[in-house]
Amino acid sequence: MTVIANRPVSARRQQAAGLAAAFGIGALFAIQSRLNGGLGELLGDGIPAALISFGSGSVILAIAAALVPGIRRSLGNVWHAIRDPLNAGGLRWWQCIGGLCGAWVVSVQSITVHVTGVAVFIVAMIAGQAGSSLVVDRLGFGPAGRQEFTTLRIVGAAIALVAVVLAVSEQFGHASGFLLAILPALGGIATAVQQAINGRVAQTAAGGPYGAVAAGAINFGVGFVALVVVFAIDLALRGAPNALPSNPWLYLGGACGVIFMSVAAAVVRVVGVFILGLGTIAGQLVASLAIDLLAPAADKAVTLPVIAGTILAFAAVVVAAIPNLRRSR
Repeated sequence: MTVIANRPVSARRQQAAGLAAAFGIGALFAIQSRLNGGLGELLGDGIPAALISFGSGSVILAIAAALVPGIRRSLGNVWHAIRDPLNAGGLRWWQCIGGLCGAWVVSVQSITVHVTGVAVFIVAMIAGQAGSSLVVDRLGFGPAGRQEFTTLRIVGAAIALVAVVLAVSEQFGHASGFLLAILPALGGIATAVQQAINGRVAQTAAGGPYGAVAAGAINFGVGFVALVVVFAIDLALRGAPNALPSNPWLYLGGACGVIFMSVAAAVVRVVGVFILGLGTIAGQLVASLAIDLLAPAADKAVTLPVIAGTILAFAAVVVAAIPNLRRSR
């Protein structure tokens, strides 16, 4: 009886820990964005900055796989699952190319941001992610299984979108570029799919945290190869970037990506794609607010809409998480 009585508490604790981890992922993503953005600005091109980020992350994970037998076993499990078309995990080769989604988002950013502005890009991408995450969960695409549409989940998605729009409302200034917002919206859809299939890969890889790291290694490797191709095209069209900057902090974006990609692959199995996305949004907004307060940039002041948007993002996470907490009982 004691064991049975403790099960709901354990499930609720898992949900709470998963939400906290999702929030941390968003915060780390905000830090990575600042680092990669600074690197891209000094290079004069975001594509080589993204390539450096993916490349350094790939090197870190390759070294980890070489040194840790558990990661190699998890990678071997994925390889054997793909080779066996009747494998119990149901893993297919196309579920291992989630890194293409990251490469797509970076490429779209380099094409659209200078026309639409950062605010329109972020809103369009999160709108695509919030809506598609509901569909991805409904189809059971992620390892958390099928999760039905509920009023609270739909309301949570709507609140999250309003929160982001409110937080960046004072930055809108490129109304003529709204048509190009379709591309980052597709990037948001790709992000939701990426989180789902990376979680599926981590589940197939098994080995606890080693499986999540293995999924991250595959994601980074695929994304790096894709960005090499994109950079070759960019090099031919735009020429060479500026010289590499000497500030070592700017090269830590890949390390940040290794951490939050691996953690996301593990957390998505607990909370699902939708709640992971909302927690990430909240963490990103709060971390961005903290960065602007502690290390303010000349062109980014902390305003009332940003604070209000942050509060709404928290509300969205709480509202959308209620069905998960009820189900855990």
